[in-house]
Amino acid sequence: MIDAAVDRQSAAAIVFGGSRGIGAAIAQQLADDGFAVALTYLCNADKAEAVCESIRTGGGQAIAVRADSRNPSDLCRAVETVSRDLGPLDVVIINSGALRIGPLRTFAREDFDLLIDVNIRGVFLAIQASMSALRDGGRIITIGSNAAVRTGSSEGGVYAMTKAAVASLIQSLALELAPRGITVNNVQPGPIETDMTAGMTALLVNRIPLRRIGKPAEIASLVSYLASSDAGYMTGANLTIDGGMVL
Repeated sequence: MIDAAVDRQSAAAIVFGGSRGIGAAIAQQLADDGFAVALTYLCNADKAEAVCESIRTGGGQAIAVRADSRNPSDLCRAVETVSRDLGPLDVVIINSGALRIGPLRTFAREDFDLLIDVNIRGVFLAIQASMSALRDGGRIITIGSNAAVRTGSSEGGVYAMTKAAVASLIQSLALELAPRGITVNNVQPGPIETDMTAGMTALLVNRIPLRRIGKPAEIASLVSYLASSDAGYMTGANLTIDGGMVL
């Protein structure tokens, strides 16, 4: 929920990568919490607009902005759009990501470059684009992966490397932004019911102690807490939510 000190009519959040799955659930949750929400998308314009329409139907305010997470100009434009159309920026969610797996011996260089560009460089660029617009006392929350803790697969090394890089980055960033009262935290989901895990449920469930796949709304609930005033003393944390997979 929004801090009582922040005017609910002027508090805004941006979800980089918010057109589907976890990002869409986060956008909806933040809107339910009272934020005006902007979400970015790359290819899924229809899905992005559907998320916005759902929020508007519920009485919230939402806009969709096309932005390539690899393009700094796109990211800066998205942040400028939020400030212009929704008000001062209080919460930044970075959910954009890419997944490619395969043995290192045959891992395609173009896939390596994509993972670096989206999962590391894209996170860095989104943070850099947002920092000056983010109000003191605001929140930056990245969506990483439990792969940063334990790969669990002989073919997931490059992907895990990119997520571990984010887990390290947010700790330094938390120190840098602490004087402004801005908290920086990283959520590390395990398998979640999204397009990415479609068709893999039976295989994944056997690796999860709780014997089920997580739901996007469960990640969104944790993000909601981290975006609230109740989480004002938590920063630099990597929070794994995966049904016990990495235990």
